[in-house]
Amino acid sequence: MFAARAHRRIRYVRRPVSVKHFLLCAIFLSMPVRSAAFPHRAAPAQALAEFGSPRVRSALAWLKEHVAAITETQICLTEIPAPPFHEARRAETVRSLLESAGLAVQIDRTGNVIGTLPGAAPKNGQPDLVMISAHLDTVFPPGTVVKVRREGERLIAPGISDNGAGLSSLVALARAFQAAQLRPHHTILFVADVGEEGEGNLRGMRAVVDDYRERLKAVIVLDGSSTDHVTTRALASRRLEATITGPGGHSWSDFGSPNPINALVRGAVRFINTKVPAAPRTTFNLGQVEGGTSVNSIPYDARLKVDIRSESDDELVRLESAFRECIAAGVRDEMEASRDRSRGKLEFKIDTLGVRPSGELRGDSPLLAAVRAADNFVGNQSRLERSSTDANIPLSVGIDAISIGAGGAGGGAHSLQEWYEPSGREMGLQRALLTLVATSGLSGEKTK
Repeated sequence: MFAARAHRRIRYVRRPVSVKHFLLCAIFLSMPVRSAAFPHRAAPAQALAEFGSPRVRSALAWLKEHVAAITETQICLTEIPAPPFHEARRAETVRSLLESAGLAVQIDRTGNVIGTLPGAAPKNGQPDLVMISAHLDTVFPPGTVVKVRREGERLIAPGISDNGAGLSSLVALARAFQAAQLRPHHTILFVADVGEEGEGNLRGMRAVVDDYRERLKAVIVLDGSSTDHVTTRALASRRLEATITGPGGHSWSDFGSPNPINALVRGAVRFINTKVPAAPRTTFNLGQVEGGTSVNSIPYDARLKVDIRSESDDELVRLESAFRECIAAGVRDEMEASRDRSRGKLEFKIDTLGVRPSGELRGDSPLLAAVRAADNFVGNQSRLERSSTDANIPLSVGIDAISIGAGGAGGGAHSLQEWYEPSGREMGLQRALLTLVATSGLSGEKTK
């Protein structure tokens, strides 16, 4: 049976390097499944008491025993490139892994991988789905070398922690449910979603929430490795792109013609001098500047991308307005300074690349109680924080959601030197599983 699975996976990944990827993944697929006895059915609100039940103990033990294989799966997934808008190859591998865990799996129209573990709760008009997710994509562009290298216990590669840690843990949790024959009261969606990073604008999570919104009880996001915090407040952000165009020309013969890069620089200098408050915390980042064709040509266009974030919606609006005004002023200043306007003038536009909404989990949320109970059980201490994650989308529409790390240690996120150390990852895995158990509830009906 295992050989057939391995052969099926190799068929759909055509690049030669994928054979190695799937050999690594094969370790995970071949891990033994162990059954556990089923106690009586517990109502969702009583799920916290189930932490000590035989079947939950079985699932926790499975995670601890298979840490090394979970880490190999993490390496496998990290070495499959997943640039923004190009997550399909990695998605196919995750689909195969979730299918091996006994889930019914589909890839939706947006590219999200959705594995379903049916629950026992009757559909009575109440929310009956719990989602646990991890994003597929990385921030790195096509062509980035994603080969994982080892330095002692440390694994180094772009995306190894964000979100190799979350993805491999998503699959591990599905396998742990299968191994212990845990049947949830509420149906669980195991989702590997696209478009979390950069200009993806959370498009994967938006699509899933749009499709299942009326049925979603709670969303648990696995992002990165850290277990010292729980993201319960969504940090709002906006991504903007300013484009300035002009006539272009030769650096010598057309000197004095209005220059789009000059205008962009003038506007950018104005903007970076904009005052932002320490509280509510507000930030901006000039992340990308492009334009021109050669060092001896006056460019015909220039582009600047900026990321704006704030704990306050009012500050976000103020900072976006300031950016628009500064770019307009930069264009005006460059036109006034130009010696020769006969060849044309500068034009500019500002496009919105992405909007991440705000939101906040209420203090009496059962989901917050679940992760707190899980922390107590595994001996972990965590703080509540605000961040920009996939959880922004469900929180913004009133669905309970949190984002947590999947365990281990990581650093250097969004850099070529990103690293991950698996030491202690079993605690993060167990914490995530217990949070999921407490949120979905358990059924006493045995699955076939």
